[in-house]
Amino acid sequence: MKKIYLLSLAFTLFVSMSLIGQNLVVNGDLESWDNPTTPSNWDHAESISQESTIVHSGTYSAMQQSADGTQDFGHEYITGIIAGGTYQLSYYYFDNDVNARTRVWSKWMDDSGAPIGSTIESDYSADSPDWQLYDEEFIAPVGATQFYLEVRVYKGDNPGGFVYYDDFSFVNDQTTYPEPTNYPTVFTATTDGLSINVTWDDATGDQLPSAYLILAEKLVTKSFDIPVDGVPVANDLDWTDSKAAVNVLYGDGGYIFTGLESNTSYAFTIFPYTNSGTDIDYKTDGSAPESTSTTANISVINSEGFDTGLGSWTPYNVIGDQVWEWADTYGNPPGCAKMTGYDGAPFDNEDWLISPALNLDEYTDITFTFEQARNYATNDGLFVKISTDYDGTSDPSTSGTWADISDLFIWHEGGWDFIDAGTVDISAYSSASTHIAFVFTSTTDGSATWELDNIETLGVLNTGINDNNISKLNVYPNPATSTINVTSNDDGVIKIMTITGKLVIDSKISTGSNYINIEALTSGLYIVETIDYNGQRSIGKLTVK
Repeated sequence: MKKIYLLSLAFTLFVSMSLIGQNLVVNGDLESWDNPTTPSNWDHAESISQESTIVHSGTYSAMQQSADGTQDFGHEYITGIIAGGTYQLSYYYFDNDVNARTRVWSKWMDDSGAPIGSTIESDYSADSPDWQLYDEEFIAPVGATQFYLEVRVYKGDNPGGFVYYDDFSFVNDQTTYPEPTNYPTVFTATTDGLSINVTWDDATGDQLPSAYLILAEKLVTKSFDIPVDGVPVANDLDWTDSKAAVNVLYGDGGYIFTGLESNTSYAFTIFPYTNSGTDIDYKTDGSAPESTSTTANISVINSEGFDTGLGSWTPYNVIGDQVWEWADTYGNPPGCAKMTGYDGAPFDNEDWLISPALNLDEYTDITFTFEQARNYATNDGLFVKISTDYDGTSDPSTSGTWADISDLFIWHEGGWDFIDAGTVDISAYSSASTHIAFVFTSTTDGSATWELDNIETLGVLNTGINDNNISKLNVYPNPATSTINVTSNDDGVIKIMTITGKLVIDSKISTGSNYINIEALTSGLYIVETIDYNGQRSIGKLTVK
């Protein structure tokens, strides 16, 4: 499945580094112009004029005028980017006009020019009588070979205002640092449904890391591939070999592995490192932290990542000429459903994006979640509705009984970065044919642009408990009140779940007898499962008094 969270791009490292190296922005000082409206080597110069009075340094700056729509000023295809490298982006801007606002709108790209990760967006500028400096440090993500530098101007109170730019710089940090002094601490893996959140406290010491490599494995066999200095390990979230790897920047403190298999145990370890490319230097001496966790007994009822189109979801146009469409260059990762009522001007629209019929009668603890991005207008124009009697083909605005559950979700405040809308329990709408819909509306007064991705409906399959399948593990005493004993032929993990699949205990076990504290469990029936590092699974029932 497609739900993979890529690395975030805009993180300021907590490491003090002196940046040396060549400025990668050609004509970053804006001293060379092809003509009065086109600075040399700049690929996008909308509403740009040469300015010789308001300058930060040198003879010229660039003046950009705001309009009704966004005006771009961009430097495409800065090449030679090294994945994992540290880059410093800086420039000066002058904004003292209520009718103009500016900000950064840049992105990393691969060899084909496709975006890597989320767009780098700064806050909108505020009026100041002085030149202001934008100065941020970034780590190039895995797969990035190019950088697209762009700033934008937007209208403030009214169009027609001006901002000014000067002295752009994009520099690679070429300093080589020694191996990190220490490993991170408090390394923990915590299950949340079909996701596992790996967290840690950052490493300390004389030499701080620039980033971390997290290795993950299904607990079939435990054989982490220890990294080697000078050989970067790329992100790999393909679990077909039961292994995965991901690079996370220093200061982040966590990473969520998503879309994992149901009722499966995973092991994790972490290695701090400095530098990038052939200079990468991993800390591998001593004992790297490890942690394990087991996903819940959850089934994927419906999952749509919009990889190649709208997939299993169906658009239905009620009002207006604009419709839900597939966007191939946006999403998390790219590929999403997109809807806007703006086409040169805002229009009246009502458009539905409807799920296939979902048979929820066979499930309990049913949840619905999605990711979203929104820009240009308020979030009042998108709603989430659910129906147990819609026929799947008629006009949804006039057929079926639809409950509005929009208020249960976390809505985007604006911007093209994708955020999680939260996880909402929809068990109350269980039926043999449940439909979920996103309903977009706009008017001639204004229209937002919405993008949706990674839609999931999950639930616990109502299969009951089969005594023949859960009699292999010997748990005693049984019934129990405070402690149980289980015997394992090898080191491994133990997990205890409710009969609905909720994970309540997830712990390591050792060869031989293991005493497990169950005082926190309420009275009832539980499933106990052990998985040793040879992949041997044993399962049994436990009654807690």
